[in-house]
Amino acid sequence: MEFNPNDLETKAIYKLLTGTIIPRPITWVSTVDDNGINNLAPFSYFNMVGDDPPHIMFSTRRDDNSNKDTLNNILTNKQFVVNMVIESLTEQMNATAQSVPSDIDEFDLVGVTPVPSVLVKPMRVKESPIHLECELVHHYFLENHKQGGACVIIGRIVHMHFDDNVILEDYKINLETYKPISRLAGSNYSKIGEIFSVKRN
Repeated sequence: MEFNPNDLETKAIYKLLTGTIIPRPITWVSTVDDNGINNLAPFSYFNMVGDDPPHIMFSTRRDDNSNKDTLNNILTNKQFVVNMVIESLTEQMNATAQSVPSDIDEFDLVGVTPVPSVLVKPMRVKESPIHLECELVHHYFLENHKQGGACVIIGRIVHMHFDDNVILEDYKINLETYKPISRLAGSNYSKIGEIFSVKRN
């Protein structure tokens, strides 16, 4: 079968892409508003875009032409924290995907512990083994959208936190102790399964 995206409803495109581009890493983005209210939300449109200097990107959908609290907070104070999601945090992460009023502290809502960052204002999730403190360097709103589009956020990593038990020699990550999860389609997620190696020529 072949499809022209212009002929499909947004829901159909979403299903095709999220079922095809898998597995996707999940960032649990923490931000803070001008009143000091913590916001925490997961995003699977997420990846690294460079290491020299280190940058990450994620994008947030704009349903009904409105920004999510995460986006509003980042555009306001230009800072956010990437908290990596592990198996033991799956339920809490999923709970923060719901829409709640902006005056609700989602750290409190799902029972995770806020800890101060070093260089940015947003708090970190203590229970996550890896945190990347980021400063906004660029954002881009997708054009010619049907139902609100999305905004791509690129942030420069200015400070990194790693639990000792996920670090091996020579800065390698211990996947046996890290145990990240990734996003599939619908309500499906995945763990790290069989690992194989292929050496580059």
